[in-house]
Amino acid sequence: MTGQWRTFVAMLLVTVLAAGAAGWAGVRYGLHQSEQSESLDAVLHRDLALTADQDRQLEALEANFSHQRIRLQGEIQSANRDLARAITKNHVYDQNASDAINRLHTAMRTLQEETVQHVLAMRAILTPAQTKVFDKTIDHALGADEP
Repeated sequence: MTGQWRTFVAMLLVTVLAAGAAGWAGVRYGLHQSEQSESLDAVLHRDLALTADQDRQLEALEANFSHQRIRLQGEIQSANRDLARAITKNHVYDQNASDAINRLHTAMRTLQEETVQHVLAMRAILTPAQTKVFDKTIDHALGADEP
């Protein structure tokens, strides 16, 4: 029986070490990927040589959009909480679950639409040369430049 326990402990140790190494590698890879994907805001302010007027206009757009985004993210979280309550309370797909899903989808769609409108409003402030860099950034962010 001791031989079996040694084998079990050895296999358990190897499994734990392998899982730890895989987890560490996954986190490192994820951090590396997130460092590579730059935000549109960073590209705008770092790479586009904005004029002072463009910078002021973009700051105003960003401040306005920030409030809208926070409000819609709050609605998404609220709808998710309502959906969780509907699922855990009734254990069936009922009108409460359906209503929460509809609220969730509406808020998500509105957030996406307002984000696109915000991106287009930012683009409208740029010069033709700046829009080329901006458009490439959008293509990359949305995966259009991948095969």
